[in-house]
Amino acid sequence: MFAKILIANRGEVAVRIIRACQEMGIRTVAVYSDADADALHTMLAEESVRIGPPPPAQSYLCGACILDVALRLGCDAIHPGYGFLSENADFAEAVQAAGLTWIGPSPAAMRTMGSKTSARAAMAAAGVPIVPGYQESQEEAELLAAAGRIGFPLLVKATAGGGGKGMRIVEKRAELPAALQSARREAQNAFGDARIYLERLIRSPRHIEFQVFGDAHGNALHLCERECSVQRRHQKIVEETPSPLLDADLRRRMGEASVAAVRAVGYVNAGTLEFLVDPADRSFYFLEMNTRLQVEHPITEQVTGVDLVKLQLQVAAGQPIPFTQEQVAQRRHAIECRIYAEDPANGFLPSVGKVLRAVEPVGPGVRVDAGITTGDEVTVHYDPMIAKLIVLGEDRADAVRKMDWALSRYVLLGLTTNIPFLHAVIGHEVFRRGEATTDFVERYFAGWQPRAAEPPDLALAAAALAELLEGAAVGASPVAVGGVAAGDPYSPWRQTNGLRMGAGLGSQP
Repeated sequence: MFAKILIANRGEVAVRIIRACQEMGIRTVAVYSDADADALHTMLAEESVRIGPPPPAQSYLCGACILDVALRLGCDAIHPGYGFLSENADFAEAVQAAGLTWIGPSPAAMRTMGSKTSARAAMAAAGVPIVPGYQESQEEAELLAAAGRIGFPLLVKATAGGGGKGMRIVEKRAELPAALQSARREAQNAFGDARIYLERLIRSPRHIEFQVFGDAHGNALHLCERECSVQRRHQKIVEETPSPLLDADLRRRMGEASVAAVRAVGYVNAGTLEFLVDPADRSFYFLEMNTRLQVEHPITEQVTGVDLVKLQLQVAAGQPIPFTQEQVAQRRHAIECRIYAEDPANGFLPSVGKVLRAVEPVGPGVRVDAGITTGDEVTVHYDPMIAKLIVLGEDRADAVRKMDWALSRYVLLGLTTNIPFLHAVIGHEVFRRGEATTDFVERYFAGWQPRAAEPPDLALAAAALAELLEGAAVGASPVAVGGVAAGDPYSPWRQTNGLRMGAGLGSQP
């Protein structure tokens, strides 16, 4: 196993990886931009190094800077997390050329599956169902002719895209030329690649993905599905497993297709196969593959009992997957809500500011993966996702109730978040029936506004009480803390001189 790993990321995913490494006895190196000098991940790692030139947003994209730190500090491997350089095949290749281990799939597999057009071709060859479309030419005349064969409505999509960028819905032929131009322009600006392709539009589909793993010993398997249909602007905000849509037969067929995809490209380490499912006839189609750890991986961990980050490290170190497909089982039900610093009532615009108070819900079956704490600054430089709230219930109804409870007790003061919006989503009857499709948010939450009572007075009171008790613990108030009068000058809770429990208290009476 590795002795030291550099985490080429920030925020909650860097914290998640660092904690997994430390549980395995692996030392960690964090890298940070000027904007993250006091961030939580820099405090948790054994070593932290400032990287890259400003602006801060570019620091985590400076592969040469990150590789230089890893080599100087004697790291064995680099874990990219997700986002930034996690799916950059050139960076993965440079890491391997420098003699370090890349904790992820091979550059060749990343290139094949990282391009939507080559991925579609590879999946079609492997017998994995794909959405009818056209990708052979970039000539407008050819695209117009292909659109007539596919039929309307259809999607124009960026070949190198993601997150809805470079995507256009085209309802009729007359709209297609303008859609091609605007999609190409946006794709070029977002990805440096103006290529696009056409795909049939499936109305109101379900978005189902399968967690997959492969190792260097020829083993390949899946760890069941996650449903990700609740999205805003083509980005997931609520995920759950098992999917309320899938029955045993559909789960088996989609799982077999996912494993076939892994074998077709010789894939090693963690990945995710994403599918669209037509609820009308339960047909499913390959959408894309994410060649990295997913944001929503914790819910798979909750229901399977497999620590996916530790498994990534084991497989990257050359070890075989220590279980078989037959040993994978889903137990109970897990839901994840992504906590964003954004304003859902104002077009989901990002929110910035200082976290004046962070109080996470605590209870059986409640997990919070966060990259911030009280006093941290949320800036404009990075993605606004700041935490993930995960619950595990005995069944779906229990998990929904638990998530409703946990959201009501998650306090993040000082900036606008989507917590009230998530609360409304979880409480909606369509979600509670397990019938949400990818247009759920657009259909039911257009023009949504928070209730006047949000944030709840209880949360504000809890935060104020926490502040009071924190001040009392250092003698700012005579309130009793833990049964000891905080105003007592001889209380051990007031000592700031390196007091060790059990050691003498000097001349104190």
